[in-house]
Amino acid sequence: LQPTKTCSVGNHFRESEPSGAQQHCGARAHHPPRRRRRSLEERHRGKGRTERVGRMPRPEIQAPPDVFYNEAEARKYTTSSRIIEIQARISERALELLALPNDGVPKLLLDIGCGSGLSGETLTEHGHHWIGYDISKSMLDVALERETEGDLLLADMGQGLGLRPGVIDGAISISAVQWLCNADKSSHDPRLRLKAFFGSLYRCLARGARAVLQFYADNVKQSEMIVTYAMRAGFAGGVVIDWPHSSKAKKSYLVLTCGAPSVHTSLPKGKGEDGEMCSDDDDDDSSGEDGDRTVGIYERNRPKKKQKTKKNGKGKDWLLRKKAQMRRKGHDVPADTKYTGRKRKTYF
Repeated sequence: LQPTKTCSVGNHFRESEPSGAQQHCGARAHHPPRRRRRSLEERHRGKGRTERVGRMPRPEIQAPPDVFYNEAEARKYTTSSRIIEIQARISERALELLALPNDGVPKLLLDIGCGSGLSGETLTEHGHHWIGYDISKSMLDVALERETEGDLLLADMGQGLGLRPGVIDGAISISAVQWLCNADKSSHDPRLRLKAFFGSLYRCLARGARAVLQFYADNVKQSEMIVTYAMRAGFAGGVVIDWPHSSKAKKSYLVLTCGAPSVHTSLPKGKGEDGEMCSDDDDDDSSGEDGDRTVGIYERNRPKKKQKTKKNGKGKDWLLRKKAQMRRKGHDVPADTKYTGRKRKTYF
């Protein structure tokens, strides 16, 4: 028999295996190759990619509200201590921006998108009566189990509120209005739904009452669309932004006043860091970025009705010239009145 060959590794020797299973000499024959250590830049890139992949999209992007907030999600939402704390803090801020008179008389308020009644508890603690609207039946069932003090209505705010004119003293909404910007069904038109919502909200509010709507816009176009249809409904007001320089604590509130703007309807300033009000120096910052503004004021502007003109251009002027021509020819022509050239309505 031929003696087996040996290979040296350092100061140690071992017999090599028979042919067909021979291994190469050296340390790499016994140890797996080491992984190259990633640089600090590569590790940061990988960390950012993991965070982006693991971040969940906003609820309004995942599914319609009545589908997303099922029984399991409604209970999970209501039992989360973090959600309870955030809802209480935002509700307190919305009630502060509502600027109700401190006369000791309870007010009748609306909580639009009330959910399980977390924001309504803040209204109850301040001694007010409230009516809650929500489209999720599971959320309202949890609110009934928690024995909330407000009256609950299962309704879609995109179809209008359906309340009597001038009976509501104020309205708040926490993280609900942005749902109207999505078309969850083929019959949904975000612009028509916003128009129906703000129109019915304007009618049911008493003159001089306020509505504070906290919302999360997905982009600038959504925010502009929400504000535009609020102004078209007849509201005066604007957007108040708390902590505009913070990506996590930034909150946007659409503060609306039912009626024409006046000195008493001026908007408060947004809060800065550590709960302090933003200074005038911060407002004068010439950065030119829209995200740095803490208050955006918009004018009350209802669009004027466009004059209907015929395709062939035969309007009132043409009709008057034609009648004058017929008179010169000796024809019997009816006299000109303020109704000349007007189109008759199809109904009385």
